[in-house]
Amino acid sequence: MISYNDIYELLRKEKYSELLQPLPKSFIAEISEYLSDKKQQSLKEEDLFADSALKSKKQLENSISIFKELIRVRKKKLLNLIFVATETGMMKRDYENMLSFEKEMFDKLVKVFEDGDKEMASSMNGKKEKEENKMILFSQEVEQFVDMSGNLVGPFTAGQLANLDKEVSGILVSSGKAKFVDE
Repeated sequence: MISYNDIYELLRKEKYSELLQPLPKSFIAEISEYLSDKKQQSLKEEDLFADSALKSKKQLENSISIFKELIRVRKKKLLNLIFVATETGMMKRDYENMLSFEKEMFDKLVKVFEDGDKEMASSMNGKKEKEENKMILFSQEVEQFVDMSGNLVGPFTAGQLANLDKEVSGILVSSGKAKFVDE
């Protein structure tokens, strides 16, 4: 089982190393068990000796703080690794030292960054964001008109359904000539 000194030593190693430090695969379970034991111990000792109970409570609080700091330092390192992975394409540095939830978070965030880079690249290449259409039901007849892209649209009769650009649909609905189908 893990001890207070073990947690402190893990934090010290993590803080003073550039690389993500290896942790036991059962680290989270061990921490959980340790903290649970410390809570129970502090509750039991409350009745016995005030100094002993106070020391136990303080050690519990310090253990929680050290654990939170350890996770914060590791998250910061993960963010740096994600940045390196998305900029260079190399993703396996320190991957084996990640806990399972850290690997999952790493993979998801790398994908999010890559998707953002693709979106930015397509915007810079002049590709417009895909236009969104809205389904409307005409409540009265509408003659042929020119839409926002300069295309001829219509004519439409009352009761007819049409899937049009959301701006055009909005104008037709606000003028009372149609209603949104999905609302």
